[in-house]
Amino acid sequence: MISLNRTSLLSNSGVNGSGINARRQRCRPPAYVKVLASRSNQDQKGIATSERSGSALVESTLKETKDHAPSSCVSVDLDSTVGGGVKDVYGEDSATEDQLVTPWAVSVASGYNLLRYPHHNKGLAFSEKERDAHYLRGLLPPTVVSHDLQVKKMMHNIRQYQVPLQKYMAMMDLQEMNERLFYKLLIDNVEELLPVVYTPTVGEACQKYGSIFRRPQGLFISLKEKGRILEVLKNWPERSIQVIVVTDGERILGLGDLGCQGMGIPVGKLSLYTALGGVRPSACLPVTIDVGTNNENLLNDEFYIGLRQRRATGQEYAELLHEFMTAVKQIYGEKVLIQFEDFANHNAFDLLEKYGTTHLVFNDDIQGTASVVLAGLVAAQKLAGRTLADHRFLFLGAGEAGTGIAGLIALEVSKQTGAPLEETRKNIWLVDSKGLIVSSRKESLQHFKKPWAHEHEPIKELVDAVKSIKPTVLIGTSGVGGTFTKEVVEAMAALNEKPIILSLSNPTSQSECTAEEAYTWSQGRAIFASGSPFAPVEYEGKVYVPGQANNAYIFPGLGLGLIMSGAIRVHDDMLLAASEALAAQVTQENYDKGLIYPPFANIRKISAHIAADVATKAYELGLATRVPRPDDLVKYAESCMYSPAYRNYR
Repeated sequence: MISLNRTSLLSNSGVNGSGINARRQRCRPPAYVKVLASRSNQDQKGIATSERSGSALVESTLKETKDHAPSSCVSVDLDSTVGGGVKDVYGEDSATEDQLVTPWAVSVASGYNLLRYPHHNKGLAFSEKERDAHYLRGLLPPTVVSHDLQVKKMMHNIRQYQVPLQKYMAMMDLQEMNERLFYKLLIDNVEELLPVVYTPTVGEACQKYGSIFRRPQGLFISLKEKGRILEVLKNWPERSIQVIVVTDGERILGLGDLGCQGMGIPVGKLSLYTALGGVRPSACLPVTIDVGTNNENLLNDEFYIGLRQRRATGQEYAELLHEFMTAVKQIYGEKVLIQFEDFANHNAFDLLEKYGTTHLVFNDDIQGTASVVLAGLVAAQKLAGRTLADHRFLFLGAGEAGTGIAGLIALEVSKQTGAPLEETRKNIWLVDSKGLIVSSRKESLQHFKKPWAHEHEPIKELVDAVKSIKPTVLIGTSGVGGTFTKEVVEAMAALNEKPIILSLSNPTSQSECTAEEAYTWSQGRAIFASGSPFAPVEYEGKVYVPGQANNAYIFPGLGLGLIMSGAIRVHDDMLLAASEALAAQVTQENYDKGLIYPPFANIRKISAHIAADVATKAYELGLATRVPRPDDLVKYAESCMYSPAYRNYR
């Protein structure tokens, strides 16, 4: 929908752009117009008290708009804010839930369109009064049902599907039909639905995105838009964007180059920003940068929705990304968080280094994974009976995730012990596709691998590296399923009473080993966590509950902390603060089950604590701009969180 600033409706003789603030112009001939209304009396000045006369006014305005097409412009109201400084485009969350909200004051569109606008649609939950006030009478069956009953019905329907992808599609359809019901469903059933809207199901969804594509979500920016990206960003209907998740689709999970079809990842991530971290949906923008794909299957697929060309590289790629980063900062400001997602190694590190000093950027594959894994290792100290500095780490995989985790572990150990980073790195070893990373290979290594090249004879096989290095912690980030073989796990168990085995690659098919394999091959002694979820395992009469080292523990709370503090840069100390905050949420009851992560059922509480600690660190580092600092940052974080409860409309 296209929103008009109320004053422009009344004060301009036409909508041709001549009397409208140029910074707020959106040039598009509208099919219909709605006007968002604020509850404040001050904002209501100048609006016709009669809805019928108001409709006539808008109809007149529409006529003038058509007369001036295609150069007609409408302006967007940017002034609504929510108490506490986190912007609320619709002016809803600054009111208590029992206060009345007007979805729009004047509307050429009937209630029929209200039912098709996901932000305001309530389906059968519209009350009798609302049905009369908003021209819904007859457009709905006569029954009025509660929000909770809608959730119960939707969960019943979703559980009827046997195929996870069908559940995913049902959830995406719901998101596009009734936004608040989608988020209430996800929040109330997060442990059951998280694997549906994110890993592992989102991987299959991306692979088949062209076939299941129904309604576009987010912005698709391709090489065709080079030189016009600012204009493309202005096509997005929201202006108060706080979080952007962007991918170029080259390294989607462990599935490789999926090109334009990688859009499922930004969409999924941002739904978790809202459900788990409370960031308002209207403040989230998913973006896919389409520079082509090298996936021959997609290039030959008649249903593929992206550019049918080989990937652009070099200067052409760099210029497109730079134009995007510049345009984002220009239109959304200094404090918009840009999360890089699933870029290939050769671009991910360069982008983070290039824009880390000029933008508020975060790479979830490098930094988010590192933070969540570090949290699990900090928590595991209690089960393993060792401090972090006492461990020796061996990684299978030396890409974004592996080197990111290794770097944050070294930083945390350095912080705890006071030892220099060069020393703490010596207990961390990495294996890539060519074997153990050692000094003799240094000249041929990519720059991000060089800090991990230690003095040692070359070793090709992982099992031989385990026997030689004698690690206490084995971490898999290889993206190759089944690489933690029985021989490897048994070698870890022979070396350690309680070996820590983290099989982190996503989706489930790419996991280095399953939970059952880890527990069985270690005789039930492994401390295990994975990237994708595994069911509890029974071994010799005891039930083991595997933890999930899911980035969803970290990035929603981290994002909320950055937003509510008005941070302008992401610092490594914020990642350490997020890790420590997450580890602190693991209870004795969780430890008794062998868990090193708390249950997702408490994720919004966990996110509030992470946000508070991240914000605290932002203030300590002088990177926060929102003043004065709230006294109780946990309560402040909770107060900023989006609620999916239905609002009562006038």
